[in-house]
Amino acid sequence: MSEQESDLKSVDVGELSEDDTDGQIDEYEIVASPNDFNTLTINSFIEEGAIKIPPFQRNYVWDRKRASKLIESLILGLPVPQVFLYEEGNNDFLVIDGQQRLMTVFFFTKGRFPRKDKRSILRKFFNSEGGISEEILADDEYFETFKLSLPTLPGQRKNKFSGLTYKTLEEYKRQFDLRTIRNIIVKQVSPADDDSAMFEMFNRLNTGGVNLNQQEIRASLYHSKFFEGLFELNQKEKWRELLGSPHPDSRMKDMEVILRSLALREGTAGYAGSMTGFVNRFCKNSKTFPEAKIGQTENEWSWFMSLNRNCTRDSYQTGSGRFSPLLFESLYVTALHLQDEGQNLPTLRPEWVTEIGSDNEWAKTTHEGSTKTANVTARLARTKRLLAKLIGGEV
Repeated sequence: MSEQESDLKSVDVGELSEDDTDGQIDEYEIVASPNDFNTLTINSFIEEGAIKIPPFQRNYVWDRKRASKLIESLILGLPVPQVFLYEEGNNDFLVIDGQQRLMTVFFFTKGRFPRKDKRSILRKFFNSEGGISEEILADDEYFETFKLSLPTLPGQRKNKFSGLTYKTLEEYKRQFDLRTIRNIIVKQVSPADDDSAMFEMFNRLNTGGVNLNQQEIRASLYHSKFFEGLFELNQKEKWRELLGSPHPDSRMKDMEVILRSLALREGTAGYAGSMTGFVNRFCKNSKTFPEAKIGQTENEWSWFMSLNRNCTRDSYQTGSGRFSPLLFESLYVTALHLQDEGQNLPTLRPEWVTEIGSDNEWAKTTHEGSTKTANVTARLARTKRLLAKLIGGEV
């Protein structure tokens, strides 16, 4: 499996294509200012939370050899790639591109290198505390000593920096401390009512080796308490069973199914043919959701999972023979709307779900252009009519 592929082999991820034919930005204004931060400043900014590693970007993935090459380049004064930061507020920066470089500097200065099997857990510590506490850094369960690991060429002496730590750099320590990394700080001026230009910048500027997909960009740009809660929803046992995958997808495709479902649950009044724009607006609004709204979303998700207690992954299979995100989001939205209207929904029968997914009129809305406004509204309307009929209700 290549790095860009989803882990969800049992899910028809092709249904998640976001047809953005009418979602282009006509005009926007970006302010970009270059700054040269030395490594001491970078470390201080990360410790104080001024530079944030977006909570749901990929984990730190460099091995010690690659990290050591960056440190060596800085000590020697060799140029290193610049970093892009998005200014969310005064002294409040979100990393667009350069996470691996910044975290390498931070880890080396602390003298500790994260163990590979603990990196996803470390992100949780980092996000909740604005940095990683000295107590966690000192814990050998999570970290090992960061000694530079540099190659020795055949017939040459051992690299003089190999095996050194930050504390044992001696005369090279000040040299490292004062080395700078060029940071380009960008800020969107217009349009003022959304982050569309920033979303596109994540897509075009990120050079981490694997292009970020739509959901990974969202998770980086719209991080919030609400988004943290989505990761909990994604771990629900029944949800993992319906997907046919016990572990969350490394490319966040399962998160995308959840997010689309929640966005459509809010209504399609603002939908204009671009699923990307529609979901992005929902994500931006979610950053200010009150506790009550977040709790309501969690309760609704749990309720729908219990409604599916008799269903399995097979129930949500359509023509592709895989779990259908379009069928799931349609039923999620419909069930909650029927409940809003006062209907007492029984437990969903697997044959009901299968019947809706195999309905010819419903299927027509899932073919080419499934995110067109007409298809989205028709799909939801058809699902509502069919489900109401199956449970004996009237619409």
